[in-house]
Amino acid sequence: MIGYVTIGTADLARSSAFYDSLLADIGAKRLMQSERFIAWAVDPSKPGLCVALPYDGKPATIGNGCMVALVVDSTAKVDALHARALALGATDEGAPGPRGEGFYAGYFRDLDGNKLNFFCMG
Repeated sequence: MIGYVTIGTADLARSSAFYDSLLADIGAKRLMQSERFIAWAVDPSKPGLCVALPYDGKPATIGNGCMVALVVDSTAKVDALHARALALGATDEGAPGPRGEGFYAGYFRDLDGNKLNFFCMG
């Protein structure tokens, strides 16, 4: 049902360098871009992630209670991608580990403060 998720940024160049590096680890590539946004996906027919300068011209802000969850296929990938995000300057919002029956996730905030996680099921 979800086609893509957009999160705001105050610095498109800084944000794109972060996500180019982080999302390359799961095979995502830039799908679309303009002077205001960049979108990545692993496949054009699968959901993607977009960062954008706010269209209303106001400062980008983070949403309290909003989070983007990116699915991967193993706990090892969750661990590696969480570590990679932190190495790229993200802040830890919850170390990788089990979060209930069959759900494993690691949480972080990107360079603009947006909350994301990598997770796997099973």
